Amino acid sequence: MSNARVHYDFKDAHVLVTGGSNGIGYAIATGFAGAGANVTITGTAATADNYENDLSSFQYRQLQLEKNGAAETVAASLPLLDILVNNAGASLPGGKDEWEPDVFEHAVQINLTGGYRLTHACRPLLEASKLPGGAAVIGIASLTSVFGHSMVPGYGAAKTGLLGLTRALAVGWADQGIRANAIAAGMVDTRMTAVVQAIPAMNDPILARTPMNRWAEPSEIADAVLFLASDQARFITGQMLIVDGGYSVSG
Repeated sequence: MSNARVHYDFKDAHVLVTGGSNGIGYAIATGFAGAGANVTITGTAATADNYENDLSSFQYRQLQLEKNGAAETVAASLPLLDILVNNAGASLPGGKDEWEPDVFEHAVQINLTGGYRLTHACRPLLEASKLPGGAAVIGIASLTSVFGHSMVPGYGAAKTGLLGLTRALAVGWADQGIRANAIAAGMVDTRMTAVVQAIPAMNDPILARTPMNRWAEPSEIADAVLFLASDQARFITGQMLIVDGGYSVSG
């Protein structure tokens, strides 16, 4: 079997990845940087030094999506932007119950409204992009975008809303040379999901339903993001790509 991999050239492209300090976001940022891009990431901490991962390859901005004006401040700090990856998010914010209305609203602010505010604020920069294939906005959705999950009604509603937003952006911003797509990530091996993998009663049913019988690596989500941002996807917009090892099509 061939071990050949696709290699993308994002030299001179300017990329913003929210929540890029660890997990899927870190893999996405690393993938773009490895392809030659100038990458800026965001995190909730005051500085990049607060994280365990080596973030020296990236520019860093603090961003708490639920805070008024935070997204606009980040957008205003960027000189150029070709690709925006709305990856930052959280379920059960503060460990609280999303069935409580205030917590539900908080989850939606983090996972949908904040990302939209950032996207809106970045629009002039994206319109000015000269990237081959056009500027790209990519949202990181979830299997809760297509399945209900009783633990996270706010998170699930926001991730479902992200699909509607993606379609609206694709239709509304195409004439400015901006494409919009989303990745619905399945079960991904990160520090956040380690607790689930460690509990057989939770992990085993997931593997049993997944035809590929494993969790995804963060780099496998990053590979899909780089494709959708690339010139090879220049006629793809308004779509959701499910990356889940077959979980969503298995009975």
